[in-house]
Amino acid sequence: MNTSLTRRLRRTAQVACTTAALFGLISAPVWAAKDVVIAVSNTLSTLDLHDANDTLSQAVNKTYYQGLYGFDKDLKLHPLLAEGHTVAPDGLTYTFILKKGIKFHDGTPFTAESVKATFDRVTNPDNKHRRFTQFSVIDSVEVLADHVVKIKLKRPFSAFINTMAHPSAGIMSAAAIKKYGKDIAFNPVGTGPFKFVEWQKTDYLKVQKNPDYWKPGLPKVDTITFKPVPDNNTRTAVLQTGEAHMINPLAYEQVEVIKQRPEIETVVAPGIFANYLTFNHTRKPFNDLRVRQAINYAINKQAFAKVVYNGFAAPLEAQVPPGVDFSHKTGPWPYDLAKARQLLKEAGYPSGFETELWSGNTTTAIKASQFLQQQLAQVGIKAKLSALETGQRIQRMEAVQKPEDAQSQLYFGGWSASTGEADWGTRPLLGSAAHPPRGFNLGYYKNAAFDEAITSALSALERKDKAAFYKTAQEVAWKDAAWGFLVTTKTVYAHSKKLSGAYIMPDGSMHLEQIDLK
Repeated sequence: MNTSLTRRLRRTAQVACTTAALFGLISAPVWAAKDVVIAVSNTLSTLDLHDANDTLSQAVNKTYYQGLYGFDKDLKLHPLLAEGHTVAPDGLTYTFILKKGIKFHDGTPFTAESVKATFDRVTNPDNKHRRFTQFSVIDSVEVLADHVVKIKLKRPFSAFINTMAHPSAGIMSAAAIKKYGKDIAFNPVGTGPFKFVEWQKTDYLKVQKNPDYWKPGLPKVDTITFKPVPDNNTRTAVLQTGEAHMINPLAYEQVEVIKQRPEIETVVAPGIFANYLTFNHTRKPFNDLRVRQAINYAINKQAFAKVVYNGFAAPLEAQVPPGVDFSHKTGPWPYDLAKARQLLKEAGYPSGFETELWSGNTTTAIKASQFLQQQLAQVGIKAKLSALETGQRIQRMEAVQKPEDAQSQLYFGGWSASTGEADWGTRPLLGSAAHPPRGFNLGYYKNAAFDEAITSALSALERKDKAAFYKTAQEVAWKDAAWGFLVTTKTVYAHSKKLSGAYIMPDGSMHLEQIDLK
């Protein structure tokens, strides 16, 4: 190891974890000449696309898995492994015509059999996949020919094609599903531009060029290595030294500094990532509307955006952020400490109460939870902070089997509707059928009017009717103070000017098919 380099980076990061993080980066094997290193903010949760919840894991999965439909770098929908599709007049049957001449990484041909095997896997309730709810509308998958597949739904579902473009709808090799069984989670086999090589969970994940990729001239690089570097300062440091070619995200407070570096490209773009506080609606005092309202009034969203995100955020104006189809403006929630104190008094907590606030363990998440702790203290709410690693979050929240076993109280997190449509910003987060472990309604929110509105939206044939139902759903959630509504953030990342064709999408995912390195 270069000792002087290590000392210099340790001074730059000024954190205790720098040595370990840099050692992992520097001591990794020497890759091929066109190896791209991307430093990311966290570890991956899983390589199983039917269990991945976090945007990072989904983004990495897209390097080796592809779906029938997909999104471009601007989140525009387009056919991918499918040539196109038709829909029956009743909205229940979708017939997909598949592209020919495509091979999986294991050499087997891409056909309708693998489409069937993939969706039979995720829709089997016995498998207990976390993405079951997303695809539970599928009633059956039928192979009509090698490259024609029919998917029948249990009920009309107007967001189906958008759902099929989500990263979790990637198609797995039927042969690999049979060969590996549950272990396919560690042996992903898709049709993407890159093939899976190795995953050292806390150190790196590596993929390599697929020489038989079906798009001529792609990919342009030999390998991509994803390195988890949770500390903001360290992540920026490895970009500056050239040990990483790209970082996602770039720390908000470092944007102006990095902009001065002529060899680095800084990108700031609109995003659709909503940040909020999840309340556990099954536990006191969060089952009281007045308490949830008080917390919304107690937080200065403008200050939160400025302090935590250095101004690269704005108060959340809707449950579904602007930029997602069918978003409806209902806010932002005003900052009013007097109102917050009055509501707490009416709820029987004139002096506030004690609680726990969980968050992720990234620098930004910890900074956000510290700011929220200070804000809540102004109205007497004393919050003990806990930063959870990815595995801890899954165990303590997503994998909980029964609501009564959930120990969470407040959780700072966020979500991007990666289907580009309001369904995925409403149903999996606040729908009563999406309680863990089947979905991501981590606060166990339940409201019949909300459920009815989102169900009606999915059955609506006319766009104006669909918009009206989603408007109702978002207004119900807002009036219910279903969350502590905070901010929506911009997408901020940086890369070496030697790197091109790599983009962070509005949902925070990565678009890497065109990536190249000089």
